[in-house]
Amino acid sequence: MDSAAAAVSAQGPSAAGTPVGSRTWKETLRAPRLDPYWLAGTLFVLYTALSVTRHLRMLTISWDLGIFEQAVRTYAHLQTPVADLKGPGANILGDHFSPITALLAPFYRLFPSPITLLVAQAALFALSAVPVTRLAAGKLGRARGLAIGIAYGFSWGIQRAVDFDFHEIAFAMPLLAFSLEAVVNRRWRAAAWWALPLVLVKEDLGVTVAAIGVAILVSVRRTGRDPRATRLACGLVVLGLVAAALALTVAIPAFNNTGSYDYWKKLDGEGPAPTIPLLTALRTLLWILLPTTGLLALRSPVLIAAVPTIAWRFVSHDDHYWGTDWHYNAVLMPIVFVALTDALARAHGSPRAWLRRYARQLPAAVAGAALAFSASLPLYGLTEPATYRIPESVRATERLLQLIPDGATVEASDVASISRLAGRCRVFWIGDTRGIEPEYMVERVGDGRAAKDLVADAERMHPHTRYQVFGVEGTTVVLKRAAPA
Repeated sequence: MDSAAAAVSAQGPSAAGTPVGSRTWKETLRAPRLDPYWLAGTLFVLYTALSVTRHLRMLTISWDLGIFEQAVRTYAHLQTPVADLKGPGANILGDHFSPITALLAPFYRLFPSPITLLVAQAALFALSAVPVTRLAAGKLGRARGLAIGIAYGFSWGIQRAVDFDFHEIAFAMPLLAFSLEAVVNRRWRAAAWWALPLVLVKEDLGVTVAAIGVAILVSVRRTGRDPRATRLACGLVVLGLVAAALALTVAIPAFNNTGSYDYWKKLDGEGPAPTIPLLTALRTLLWILLPTTGLLALRSPVLIAAVPTIAWRFVSHDDHYWGTDWHYNAVLMPIVFVALTDALARAHGSPRAWLRRYARQLPAAVAGAALAFSASLPLYGLTEPATYRIPESVRATERLLQLIPDGATVEASDVASISRLAGRCRVFWIGDTRGIEPEYMVERVGDGRAAKDLVADAERMHPHTRYQVFGVEGTTVVLKRAAPA
């Protein structure tokens, strides 16, 4: 055998047909650098399946999906972002300052459906898993990085948010995750650029931008002087606070019909402020930090970014903000998991042997906890056959709603019906038409009330108009304005 043949033989059977150092496509797809993207793709499918199947079964939780569809629909037609569900002609920017939702307009113009919003939210949530997993894998290794990514993707805070129809905080998730990944990797400029758009997501997130600046300052102080990073962090603090102040005192009042910010009353409402029970606060804090991070996130300055969100919720008069339901904890999940990764990386070099052992085992523990808790969380529904079956009662209700013509004015209290009508009718919330006499009313019967009772209620609200029952399906009743005698 000559020397060239001997070399090929020594390299193995694949060497003759494949250049040295090249990879097959299967090996490329299994490359560790693609792990975050495979995980994000899987989460996107799960989140989409959960939210879309709930919508198809008319299990909408609140009117928010209808509100956001009304706003995005007007953006898509290059009009003022009006959400009539907040009051006839109400500019959505006078409710919450969330101009970033206009980015959904091109997609909605192509696919005018509330499902477009749900799919977009699923994509944004899933995208946020990329920087979280990538950072963890880079700091802790492939297996532990995947464990952190799985724990994040299945975390209770995100599952609750996916289950809550649609909300603008979906845009905050990837922005926070990419910004804080850059903070931990000491890429200060990238951290700032990812953080700044948060001021366009919601008015309170300007304070979170400032908190990210504080986290950078603490990180810089821990690792030595860096004048450029210090100046950038101080600028981020100032810009975040100024943006929040302008949104709350200038932008929102300018777009609001009353010239004010309606949510102040949830912070300084009339009468003595209700005090959050100590056990409720402790329970919420433990849910945020214990099953997700084993409390180790407390060792990272990144956790500073969570302080504004937790603070405004706990000082609010509205006790809905105090707990673990709905979407209010979603923006905390990127923060606590990036903080966990940062703390784990630091703990591996700790002189304390118990801390090093704890850090080695924690990624698997938080992943296991997230998967175990999922048995009582929304994603578990994807394992049940009923999730994928649309009841005949739902189909019958949809057929009834389809009889309402496009462009009609509708007053509604049934949130599930609102999500079927907001994209093609002008829909108002019950009791908030402000002089407009709607052509149709959609309500639910129950608690001993019959359709005739709803007719009487409708005529009390609109004393110069007469209504008649247009159709009834299950608990959904549609009333129609009667023609003048």
